[in-house]
Amino acid sequence: MGAIRGVAWMLAALLCLAGTRAGAQERRAEGVTGLKAGATILVMPLDVELYALTAGGVREPKAEWTEKARTNLLEALRGRERPGGLRFIPFEGPADETVAELGHLNAAVAEAIWWHHFGPMHLPAKRGQLDWTLGEEAAALAKATPADYALYLFLRDSTATGGRVATIALMAVAGLNVGGGSQVGYADLVDLRTGQVVWFNRLVRMSGDVREPAAAKATLDNLLAEFPE
Repeated sequence: MGAIRGVAWMLAALLCLAGTRAGAQERRAEGVTGLKAGATILVMPLDVELYALTAGGVREPKAEWTEKARTNLLEALRGRERPGGLRFIPFEGPADETVAELGHLNAAVAEAIWWHHFGPMHLPAKRGQLDWTLGEEAAALAKATPADYALYLFLRDSTATGGRVATIALMAVAGLNVGGGSQVGYADLVDLRTGQVVWFNRLVRMSGDVREPAAAKATLDNLLAEFPE
């Protein structure tokens, strides 16, 4: 069921490419210029799934690829740490009810931001500002960890198989354009004191591969563009 939802979300997001592009300022909440030196960021369980795109266009979940991708992305996050700078600490232990509910809430808020802030369906009441919150529920995490912020990362990545590449070539000869692999994702940062989403960015592109460390770093750099360091 989760895989079906993931594919549906990926396809819907790709259709939303016609939406307007937000500028750098719009990725941050009003008044947010940067994070305090030495701030600790709790990296929530990564919501990442990888697929193989078959000749017929079916996306098949790949558990081994997904596990490699999660390892590579966490390693790339650790590579962003600098002495005296931000600290990224992965969430450890089983996700209890509070963490699970907060994850579901963040997913709903992030999808709303995607459609109503970056997409074509703007909400006049927001006045173009990144003005979203997870509410008081976020405070439960602040009490349980030394973190100042929580980072959520969502990614759906599909890679064209050899059969799909052959299909693309054949269709090109016939003058038809069929899609190959793609990456769709978002990342958002939540202030655990207030529950406010202080930064958000989305990623939609027809290239990339998070199965290899270097490529995973490149994907992460795209996801964390304009991150308030």
